[in-house]
Amino acid sequence: MAKEQGQERGQEQNRGGETEGVSEWKQRAPYKVHDKAEGFDVKYEANCHCGKVQYQLSRAEPLDSKLCHCTTCQTQHAAPFQWAAIFHKEDINFSHGHHDLEWYDPTDKSIEHKLPCKVRCSYCHSPIMDEGRNMILLFPSLIHLKTDEDKAAFKPRCHMFYGQRVMDVPDGLPKWSGLSNDSDLIEDSPPELVKERERKREEERAKKFEKGENE
Repeated sequence: MAKEQGQERGQEQNRGGETEGVSEWKQRAPYKVHDKAEGFDVKYEANCHCGKVQYQLSRAEPLDSKLCHCTTCQTQHAAPFQWAAIFHKEDINFSHGHHDLEWYDPTDKSIEHKLPCKVRCSYCHSPIMDEGRNMILLFPSLIHLKTDEDKAAFKPRCHMFYGQRVMDVPDGLPKWSGLSNDSDLIEDSPPELVKERERKREEERAKKFEKGENE
């Protein structure tokens, strides 16, 4: 019975050794393995806890770096918040073990590969990334940041879903009640950012009145 359940689970995850058919996902970013001839410029290397999954990054600085306090991240990481750095899907190259990955869709609570989804090592279950429809969210704690300059590049720039926090983090960074730049700034967010946010909101409100959209 256990063997049958394992086979069924493997089929749902599509983690077979072949690169055609059910495993065609291996040919697409972010899972596509780049060969040496493609000239993938390695800036960083990273791995899961057991080392079965290893990957490289070609971008020196993430597009963004955030701390997320949503309840899903709290539960999935068994931590008060998640530290995530945003990259393009083409910025990553799995140098080892992409067949050792597993997926989880937190919306449908499914292990099928449906976007957006959580990606983990199937052996030690270290979180590898969140795969979105257009971007990936990597976890800097897995990345080998060797210099102070490297660490500075990944420094978090804001907090998201701070309204759902389980602990206060008085670090002076912008703190959004929900998604960054699409919710309210709360708690100890820098006062100048709060004022600028309110100014932009009033401008948007005035424009809507001019167009008659607020009637």
